[in-house]
Amino acid sequence: MWPEYFAISYRNPRNGELEGIDIDMARALAARLGLGLRFVETNFAEFMGRLERGDCDIAMMAVGVLPARQARIDFSRPTLASSVYGVTTRDSTRIQAWADIDRPGTVVAVAAGTLMEPLMRQSLRQAELLVVRPPSTREAEVQAGRADIFMSDFPYTRRMLLMHDWARIIDPPGRFGETAYAYAVPKGEPAWLAEVDAFVAAAKADGSLAAAAARHGLTPILVRD
Repeated sequence: MWPEYFAISYRNPRNGELEGIDIDMARALAARLGLGLRFVETNFAEFMGRLERGDCDIAMMAVGVLPARQARIDFSRPTLASSVYGVTTRDSTRIQAWADIDRPGTVVAVAAGTLMEPLMRQSLRQAELLVVRPPSTREAEVQAGRADIFMSDFPYTRRMLLMHDWARIIDPPGRFGETAYAYAVPKGEPAWLAEVDAFVAAAKADGSLAAAAARHGLTPILVRD
């Protein structure tokens, strides 16, 4: 899990506790299996390698289902789906609307390894793409003026509004970049994938996934079927 993912798999700085829909669901999966649970911290640039090396059994951090990832890992049925949003500063004069993003001189930040990296690399024609790698953050790049805007999804951008009074969300047209999120497991483990799929199906049927989504403000992006 990535501990910076608000409402998904987030380490609350106030108490150090993990919280979010996929923290809840990881605990539910462990309980269903009758197994102990250990959270392994990673990020989107590294998680596939950690799965492949056996550092962890499953990635539960709203992993976007992308063809490049499907070539290396297997996915459960989806749990959430989000479009891509922009985050800029309230006092930005360069970006007032979505149409202002892809213009000469604009710097667009994305986190390395996230679905936003290939999406924006393909989408941008005039703006410059800045790929941010840990320990640097997209927020810091925008606040420092090295980037004009960063791209993220529904959960993360809601965090920005709650926690940073300088942030302003730029909504996309239609469902720009909408991507299904699911749980990821190593390739070549069909029995384990089937077990995870059965867990997701049960969580949808008994309402526990919907309840977890509601607890963390994610009902608008819940995949119900």
